[in-house]
Amino acid sequence: MNDRHTVKVSKYLSRHLRHQPERIGITLDEHGWVEVDTLLRAAAAHGLRFTRAELDHVVAVDDKQRFTVEGARIRANQGHTVEVDLGLPAAEPPAYLYHGTVARSLDAIRAEGLRPMNRHHVHLSADRGTATRVGARRGRPVVLSVDAGAMHGAGHVFQVSANGVWLTDRVPPEFLRLRG
Repeated sequence: MNDRHTVKVSKYLSRHLRHQPERIGITLDEHGWVEVDTLLRAAAAHGLRFTRAELDHVVAVDDKQRFTVEGARIRANQGHTVEVDLGLPAAEPPAYLYHGTVARSLDAIRAEGLRPMNRHHVHLSADRGTATRVGARRGRPVVLSVDAGAMHGAGHVFQVSANGVWLTDRVPPEFLRLRG
């Protein structure tokens, strides 16, 4: 499988397992799962053919581990805009987590904190490097430190996805610190 096809399939999976399953006629179950065979048939019917082996390759080489295959089914690990319950237990976060953004977003973040926007959760990283890469997707990155220990102590709930992304409903501004 060439790199271009791998990227194309990965983007296709993200779009349809996180955001628009109905666009290709699939239905995710309440936890975000769909049968692999159902996905493969729907993708082929909508112009993108790939095999189970190619799907497994895409999942295995994805640097962000966006997807989980469990037996005959697949789901995205986080980042959904469609309603799913990933069934993740509450977890105690490390003292600090990080969020990558860009300077043009800072005024709103300072005023309102971090909000999930069109997703179900705010996504946080356990390390500055990952947060820097996330912020860099939209321009020159700015990394915010989140006092996750204090948030947790104040009753905020955290979860961690299968690929290590920390999730929470929102981060109030008082728990944020700007890092260069």
